[in-house]
Amino acid sequence: MPDAFDKLAFETAQMARIGWFFGQKLLAARLAKPVPVPEKFRGRTMPDRRRLLTDLWRLIEQDWQNIAHGLYAMPEDWRGNPLDGLRRAADFFTDLRAVEARRHGDPAERLLPERLLTEAPTGHYPRYYLRKFHFQTDGYLSEASAERYDHQVEVLFGGGAAAMRRQTLVPLRTALLEQKGGANAARLLDLGCGTGEFLREVKRNYPRLSVTALDLSAPYLKVAERRLADWSRVEMLEAAAEAIPAPDASFDIVTALYLFHELPSRIRQAVAAEIRRVLKPGGALLLVDSLQTGDEPDYDALLDYFPYAFHEPYYASYLREDFDRLLTPGFLRKSSVSAYFSKVVSYRRGESDSGEPR
Repeated sequence: MPDAFDKLAFETAQMARIGWFFGQKLLAARLAKPVPVPEKFRGRTMPDRRRLLTDLWRLIEQDWQNIAHGLYAMPEDWRGNPLDGLRRAADFFTDLRAVEARRHGDPAERLLPERLLTEAPTGHYPRYYLRKFHFQTDGYLSEASAERYDHQVEVLFGGGAAAMRRQTLVPLRTALLEQKGGANAARLLDLGCGTGEFLREVKRNYPRLSVTALDLSAPYLKVAERRLADWSRVEMLEAAAEAIPAPDASFDIVTALYLFHELPSRIRQAVAAEIRRVLKPGGALLLVDSLQTGDEPDYDALLDYFPYAFHEPYYASYLREDFDRLLTPGFLRKSSVSAYFSKVVSYRRGESDSGEPR
């Protein structure tokens, strides 16, 4: 079990991590040209820097409590080559000029070329995917974007992104304890796996768990494959979450981290139907995504402003999405926990389409 020294080392490392990424967040905000505030947001109060840092540290404290109680292993997200961190920071600020140009330029510059519709190995990319989400260069469709993405996200959340993802390991542990044979017998599907950061934590904690990483971006899957190369029982699938190339009832657990807010409403419905199809009766669905309107009322104005400042074209509809209704019939909500800007929600697949045990 971790001791007082482990706690001190953890907290010191996390303080340094927050200082590194939150500092870049503040510098990026200073270098950026402010986005005009729409009239409907004027007069609304947003959380200030002190509130954000207080809530971020509350997340870090919860992270430590989970580690101290043996719910998951001590993270490794502060380790690595410092020079690599400097290189990524330099790359982030170099690309910031292009990001700013798109943020304040022609809206057409936020779209990727339509020729990409037919260039995907799967036959086509869906039209909703051909966007430079977060104003990032190349959207999700280049190696440079894949290498830059995790640093961008950590800057956005001031060093809290990894800790938010780790909160998923708590309901995952519960789901595996409920599985006959535990982690050695279960199969997990991660939808929109991105660069594999979450699955890397999963495999560190459950090396014998069989995991399938699904994403529509070949460059991001390539990074994920590299990060998961030390473990066996790993499968990569290049596909859309609304068309999962897997048989019915083939997974015990499905996870989706920060996927649904980047999907149009009709695609969310299609993804929910696919999850219902591929998840075994009694299986677990773990959703991690942004807070929604009303989850933390003091954050509501900031959430409403987010899609304007960071080019999230489907985010406004996500804020109003009722996931209990979206997943009806078939799923029963078991828990919902806030984690800074995110929330972790777990569902159980019913034994019948009504969601009720037979």
